[in-house]
Amino acid sequence: MREPWPPEVEAARLLFPDNDKYSTRRGDRTGAFRFNHLRVIANDAKRDSGWWEHVSVSVVDRCPTWDEMCKIKNLFWREDEWVVQFHPAISAYINNNPFVLHLWRPTRRAGKIPTPPQNLV
Repeated sequence: MREPWPPEVEAARLLFPDNDKYSTRRGDRTGAFRFNHLRVIANDAKRDSGWWEHVSVSVVDRCPTWDEMCKIKNLFWREDEWVVQFHPAISAYINNNPFVLHLWRPTRRAGKIPTPPQNLV
């Protein structure tokens, strides 16, 4: 993840002590953010994510679009970083909210994401 996060990320942060349980202090590497109608919750790999950087993106009444997910990816990660959206096995599937999508990136400790050949992307 970018470090530090860009000013537009910090400007969108829900600041502690907000009513939101994910509100944090400026500069924290986790927290909740609001970008117009997009709600974002971010975790860097140093907290409880098992060495995975993670961002969840939601909209109140629909799933985020591809363009919205690209916007969030580019705010929280650098252009040269690969980030994935998993489609888990049915046996591992949990759907707490039908309008939330997730972006993940392993840290060096978790390993590098295998990527397909460039001409197939």
